[in-house]
Amino acid sequence: MSQLFVGVDWSQSSYDVAVLAANGALLTQFIIVKTPSGFKQLIDKINEIETIKTNCLIGIETAYNVLTDFLLSSGYSVYVISPSIVSGSRGRFGNSGAHTDKTDARLIADLLRTDRARFAPWRPNSDLLETIQTKLNLVDSLTKSTTQQANQLRAILDRVYPQIPYAFPDLKAGIVLEFLMAYPAADKISPLSYKDFVSFCHQHHCYRQAWITKWFGKLQHAQPQPDETLAKAYQGEIMLLSQLLLIQMKKKQETIREVQSLFEQHPDQSIFSSLPGAGDLLAPKLLAMFGEDRERFPTPQDIRSLAGTCPVTQQSGKSRRISFRRACNHDHRHTVHQFAVSSCKYADWARTYYGTVLARSRRKNHAYRCLANRWLGIVWKMWQTGQPYDETYHLKQLQQHRRPS
Repeated sequence: MSQLFVGVDWSQSSYDVAVLAANGALLTQFIIVKTPSGFKQLIDKINEIETIKTNCLIGIETAYNVLTDFLLSSGYSVYVISPSIVSGSRGRFGNSGAHTDKTDARLIADLLRTDRARFAPWRPNSDLLETIQTKLNLVDSLTKSTTQQANQLRAILDRVYPQIPYAFPDLKAGIVLEFLMAYPAADKISPLSYKDFVSFCHQHHCYRQAWITKWFGKLQHAQPQPDETLAKAYQGEIMLLSQLLLIQMKKKQETIREVQSLFEQHPDQSIFSSLPGAGDLLAPKLLAMFGEDRERFPTPQDIRSLAGTCPVTQQSGKSRRISFRRACNHDHRHTVHQFAVSSCKYADWARTYYGTVLARSRRKNHAYRCLANRWLGIVWKMWQTGQPYDETYHLKQLQQHRRPS
């Protein structure tokens, strides 16, 4: 039997599957549920046509799926085909734009059959990197959650307890949250003496006298008096939000320490930790973004496109249009943007390049995106060769490739 091409369109509870022959003929089409028996049904259906796993290529739109994990562990070759590619290819079966999960499954199989050279088989990362990625996802989730809750808490405090945001700009600081849990209303701090406040700060491991004096002075500063009934009504919510924020902030710091410990064990740690400005969190994020499969990004343009740092060029005849790249991994875009911003503090050439682009475009985000695009080319080369960043070497390369004036 020649090769089989299997397309899988996934949803939350089921999967549409289409199996094509090498000539494009539809051999079978069916739906499986997301259960062990459903996964067994998929394997059985494939084995009815072809039992040799190397002859069976499977396409799916995401690598982060329980079915993908199952197929990889079962020894099948899995190709991840981006949803944007699937969406842009629907015209091959009709011009109306109509589609269903059933037709998308067939389209995925057909893309794999005709355009396999465009895709590389998915190779999962090591257990170590998967653990790092999982913990980084938790850090990002906690960051979003705490930011939302801190904004909610600030809105309440501005209305009924303005002394707190006036005295403590950072509401996510542990000592601030502890203070709110102990003194959840403005009337609670009226009898608070300086001695009692010093004692409270020392109990929560803050001993800097200048800070303590400054905080206490601001807490005693006259503020508009809130409505007593309203202040009492919000007291329970203030305590709850403070408690939730404190738990999450502690968990975030704990998770970041775990990420740092795991990152130090990874073979590619020296590559990403050598980047100026990457720090304790951006370095592991860049490692997770690139991964371990060097064949996944055969050129720097591949990782640039995924991160959305390079523009989209549309050209036809004399018409040429360059536009912002919207189809990308937005988490990766955010990571490389943060790194570009941070690198300006530590690399003179990065700061100079950013200033040059900014003077030309007058848009900060555009200038940082251009810098991130340049950084990705450098990091890609380091990743491919396994060499840490060497600023002296990089500046020498810049000098050699600089155009003569």
